[in-house]
Amino acid sequence: MFTPQIKVLFAFVFSFLLSIVSTYVIRAVARRYGYVAAPKADRWHKRPTAMMGGAAIFLTTVLVYALAVPFTKESLVILAGSTVLFLVGLIDDILHIKPYQKLVGQFIGVGIIVGFGLALPLTNSEILNIAITAFWLIGITNAVNLLDNMDGLAAGISAIAAITLAIGFGASGQTDEMLLVSVFIGALVGFLVFNFNPASIFMGDCGSMFVGFFLSSAVLMTQVGGRSRSVVSVLAVPALILVVPIFDTTFVTVLRKIWGRKASEGGRDHTSHRLVALGLSERNAVLLLYALAIAAGALSLLVNQIETTQSFALIAAFTLILTIVGVYLSKVKVYKEQDEALALQNKVGFGFLVNLSHKRRIFEVLLDAILIALAYYSSYILIFGSFEQSETWILFVKSLPILVVLQLSAFLIVGVYRGIWRYTSIQDFVTYLKGVALGSILSILAILLLYRFQFYSRTVFVVNALILFFSLMGSRMAFRLMRQLLPSPISKEGRKVLIYGAGDGGEMVLRELKNNPSWDYAPVGFVDDDPLKKDKVIHGLRVFGGNGSLAKICHDHSIDEILISFRIIDPQRLKQIKIICKDTEVSLKQASLKIEPLDFE
Repeated sequence: MFTPQIKVLFAFVFSFLLSIVSTYVIRAVARRYGYVAAPKADRWHKRPTAMMGGAAIFLTTVLVYALAVPFTKESLVILAGSTVLFLVGLIDDILHIKPYQKLVGQFIGVGIIVGFGLALPLTNSEILNIAITAFWLIGITNAVNLLDNMDGLAAGISAIAAITLAIGFGASGQTDEMLLVSVFIGALVGFLVFNFNPASIFMGDCGSMFVGFFLSSAVLMTQVGGRSRSVVSVLAVPALILVVPIFDTTFVTVLRKIWGRKASEGGRDHTSHRLVALGLSERNAVLLLYALAIAAGALSLLVNQIETTQSFALIAAFTLILTIVGVYLSKVKVYKEQDEALALQNKVGFGFLVNLSHKRRIFEVLLDAILIALAYYSSYILIFGSFEQSETWILFVKSLPILVVLQLSAFLIVGVYRGIWRYTSIQDFVTYLKGVALGSILSILAILLLYRFQFYSRTVFVVNALILFFSLMGSRMAFRLMRQLLPSPISKEGRKVLIYGAGDGGEMVLRELKNNPSWDYAPVGFVDDDPLKKDKVIHGLRVFGGNGSLAKICHDHSIDEILISFRIIDPQRLKQIKIICKDTEVSLKQASLKIEPLDFE
């Protein structure tokens, strides 16, 4: 008799190997009969690529399920509904049907699921639960469909979500469900062998619809058989498992609506595309989203094991991080300038939205209100541990509104909301410290007057002040941190330019070049006469030694232009540089305040 773990491993390996074989065969068939995706302006791939990879995922899942997984009512229902979605996607891949026709097919799949009693038990109303479940199934199906926009992205994210789901099933003793999902994981990973960058086959709509519907309906199995039905497990766990497609769909939909575009149309404005626009390679952008999916999956497993209030606090913190990332990515330009101008003219409220997004004051206040609450709650957790069932919880609830109001008022008084995040400096940290200190003093005085500070811990307020200060500082530094982790891309097109001077001025010039791609410069590196700076690296660009080798550097790297990054330069050295530039036919410009040409005379 095999143990459940051995069965799961066998099912995964069998499915994985079968998926590799079936994907290889289907790729050959697709190429032979012309089922190939040609490159388009609104699509990411740059060469014709075989379609119908979803057929391999579907066939592998169904065949291995039939051979290795015990039949249950729930698994048969999920396979039946997912099969309908596979067929709808397959018809779309071949005939390119209308969106409303696909939606009808999705409702048929939903009807199969809810008709056999699978639903999210969110309310006491069965009708309302069915409606919410239908929204969930259709929403996730289309989210995965939209996520299928870069090599290996949809398949990899779905595999990570399925792994998280399988671990959850195993932890709750649902071995049959874990076995079913393991088969699905093997099918995805086997397909990913051919789909990861550079992909030789795409899953197509038949794959994305099957995968999205299977995942979203498999989540419903966590709610059957009288198993855990806590608010967190019902609401948060499914959303965390599938956080990447949910985030990407919400992000793209909101921004497309703001820019006056249809949410359903194709485009190169997804999260993955914006990461590439920030300088990551396609593969690294996908891997970064994998990491986000893994983090969200781990969080989904954790929140089911801790107190509900602690779960909500962790989810709130994770949501804040996603929100800040979303705001940062929304600033990445993916539309043409004329399209932006047209949107500003045609959308009545668009200018207001852009202005609000730019100033971010309302967002900052709401963010700080949540940070204050999280910091205060965290300080209680650190001092008292799990305190939700004690009288300390009453003290926390009574004092929380006071802290939020007075701390926000203190931030307003000291000028926390006058700064701009991207230019946050040490002086701003002093302002934050003043705001936290003033807010803490006002809060203590208010609690002293209202409740005589009876039973309140002074240590809590000290810890709260420290946590809040570092949280405030971290949130304001988030944009600068992301700029370091996800640097702006260094253009490989345009005039090749060498920055003369590898000091603060040179670094500022490089930043200006990155922030102004319309100048059509492609920085190659720095040159500096200081021998100690030779071969150092600044923002990914090498520092060349300038003494006696400037002409050779210009020749070896086909330099078109040199930008001098400082205003004061030795006249004799400037004369030498001008002679070298004239001999090598390289332009010379001053870039300390603004880029302007220098005469060779």
